[in-house]
Amino acid sequence: MLKEFKEFAMRGNVLDMAVGIIIGAAFGKIVTSFVEDILMPPLGKLVGPVDFSSRFISLSSKHYEDIAAAKLDKVATLNYGLFLNTVINFLIVALAVFLLVRMVNRWTTKPAAPPAPTTKDCPQCAMSIPIQAKRCGHCTTQLA
Repeated sequence: MLKEFKEFAMRGNVLDMAVGIIIGAAFGKIVTSFVEDILMPPLGKLVGPVDFSSRFISLSSKHYEDIAAAKLDKVATLNYGLFLNTVINFLIVALAVFLLVRMVNRWTTKPAAPPAPTTKDCPQCAMSIPIQAKRCGHCTTQLA
C-alpha cells in the first residue's frame, strides 16, 4: 500500500496540482493585499466607509449593542453584516482577479493560425496531390 501511495504521489499530475495549490494560496494573499491595501482605500474615500460588520440579529429576546456583547453572554446571533462584508470582499477580489487575468491574456502571444493546406488526398488512390489539381497525377482520376 505504501508503494502504491508513493507511485500515486509521484505522478506528474499530482505534483502539478500541489504546485498549483501552493502558488494559488500565495497568489490569493497577493490579491487580498491588492484589494485591501491598493483598491479599497480610494474606493472607501470615493463612496465613504462601507462597514456592515456591526449588523446582526440576536436570537434571544434581549437587545445587545454589538456582537461582542452578545457573544460575551453566549447568545446565538445571525451576523448578516459580516456575511455581507465577506460577499462584497469576494466580489471585489473576483473582479480584481478577472481584470488581472484579462490583462495577462493580452500579454501572451496567441499561436499563429495553421497555414492553409496546399495539398489534398485523391479520392481514388489516396495519394497527396496539389489542391488546384484537376486530375490526379498518380491514377489519372478526373477531379471535381
